[in-house]
Amino acid sequence: MTDEIELPAEVTLLWGLRETVRRGRKPSLTIADITRAAVEVADAEGLAAVSMSRVAAQLGNATMALYRYVKSKDELFLLMSDAATGGPPDLPDDVDWRTGLTLWARGLLKVTRQHPWAVQLPISGPPLGPNSLRWFECALRALGETGLGEEEKVGVVMGLLTFVHGELRLSIDLSRSYTENPEAFGRQYGMALARVVDPQRFPALSNVIAAGVFEAEVPYDEEVEGEFSLGLYLDGVAAFIERRTTGQG
Repeated sequence: MTDEIELPAEVTLLWGLRETVRRGRKPSLTIADITRAAVEVADAEGLAAVSMSRVAAQLGNATMALYRYVKSKDELFLLMSDAATGGPPDLPDDVDWRTGLTLWARGLLKVTRQHPWAVQLPISGPPLGPNSLRWFECALRALGETGLGEEEKVGVVMGLLTFVHGELRLSIDLSRSYTENPEAFGRQYGMALARVVDPQRFPALSNVIAAGVFEAEVPYDEEVEGEFSLGLYLDGVAAFIERRTTGQG
């Protein structure tokens, strides 16, 4: 008989396994209520507005009432992070790995863009919450017939997750900047570079400028940029799978 391992505090919180301190009258709140209110505040006012007192006000409760369920703002952020992504897409049983991961990445990009504050949340470790693990499971399942080892599948998924988070953070910031000052993208940017870039010091960048890459006034499109980058990542995964399954590396 093996000793039971005590679950980390964040696991008991995310999976509803924590015993709530009960004093006085019957509790009128739930973890789900608190999480939902915190997400509402972040959606309306941004992540900086989220605090225990602000969420309590959103719920019409005293701040101390929240501490019976959530010990700190860090725990509140943990709950918000898992809630923001919802559930993964339903992949067809016969979907190939590349289509599956493409649908997975598009789905995660879409739901997270609905809550742009989510990319500002700290990442303290691997997936732990119910929703996070459902996304993890979905991506691993998409790689099921690739012939990769289990550790390699995890590496591919974690790499894709890193790409998605980076793409989100970059695209959200760039989209906001483009909306505020579209002239700073394209021709104006190219003209500024042409004046300060020395071909001797920046020969590769000078070639890009001379080719007129920055001259076209093309609106910034986060979805187009994301699809291109996603394709490059999956090309790399395809090459890795080919090497592994043919014994070349």
